[in-house]
Amino acid sequence: MKSYYIAALVVFFFNWCYIGKAAKDEALGASFIFGDSLVDAGNNNYLSTLSKANIQPNGIDFKASGGNPTGRYTNGRTIGDIIGEELGQPHYAVPFLAPNCTGKAILNGVNYASGGGGIMNSTGRIFVNRLGLDIQIDYFNDTRKQIDSLLGASKARDFVMKTSIFSVTIGANDFLNNYLLPVLSIGARISESPDAFVNDMIDHFRSQLTRLYQLDARKFVIGNVGPIGCIPYQKTINQLNEDECVELPNKLALQYNAKLKDLLTELNENLPGATFVLANVYDLVLDVITNYKNYGFTTSSKACCGNGGQFAGIIPCGPTSSMCSDRNSHVFWDPYHPSEAANLIIAKKLLDGDTKIISPMNLRQLRDH
Repeated sequence: MKSYYIAALVVFFFNWCYIGKAAKDEALGASFIFGDSLVDAGNNNYLSTLSKANIQPNGIDFKASGGNPTGRYTNGRTIGDIIGEELGQPHYAVPFLAPNCTGKAILNGVNYASGGGGIMNSTGRIFVNRLGLDIQIDYFNDTRKQIDSLLGASKARDFVMKTSIFSVTIGANDFLNNYLLPVLSIGARISESPDAFVNDMIDHFRSQLTRLYQLDARKFVIGNVGPIGCIPYQKTINQLNEDECVELPNKLALQYNAKLKDLLTELNENLPGATFVLANVYDLVLDVITNYKNYGFTTSSKACCGNGGQFAGIIPCGPTSSMCSDRNSHVFWDPYHPSEAANLIIAKKLLDGDTKIISPMNLRQLRDH
């Protein structure tokens, strides 16, 4: 009889531990990540696309894969990875198109981001295939139904509304790989002024964010567009000096960012229970680029991995690229994307920064909100 009680106690203890762990994971909520190559964690691996990062030496410093490429467009972790870790997520959000994006794995979060993706459906056509934001939200709709079946409708709604964070990092490709492309978008450039194009982006984005709200998203962090005229690719093709940036892309980004700020104010007022946090990526990244020495970098204009021109800014990172000797000394990993060292600085400021960087609250505050 005594052994029966001990066995029952052991079973009870393990069940209690398991239930406790499951409840803890659910209490943490999930990280649902939407966007472009800045936060893509491998979705493009499963697409027939010209935009891929599952080739060496990408991922060389990504510990979870032993330094093998995963489809992240950087040498290590993305901003989304780092923020998830810091907010207590036990696992990285799994790419939606990956075979292991199923069952309870989705309760840690899902990543829908895609290299080349944008707000507008025409964005990134140059890459043949990519997931635009409309498709990414379609995919979240699928995930939302799966959460219902895993937790039951009532618990699922609480899980999504109260504890999950929705991050959206998008917009740069709408300029770099749409409006500013000389060949593919010449029709759009002639027929649409910059004002009209930016207004189209904002109108589209409004309906996309509202759709996520209708699917029970409540805690949002939205990144504005960074200083895209300062990336090594733009500096190289425009033959600029080290301390110069291309004016037009930055001007378009600022124009969009001003209207994005107004949009998020509007949504905060009009969508009950929602919190839209604006991440001022433009000023944050520009500060790192301008004052790179203060952050411990030796260059903010030359790509660590790439080829072509004085800033190694034309040919993307791949097996035949030249690579810098100290990856932590470069702000940019490749012609377009920050290094893990830069991602760490950006992520930490978004997690704990003041309202000049992230408003009306930072990401730790949003988690506990």
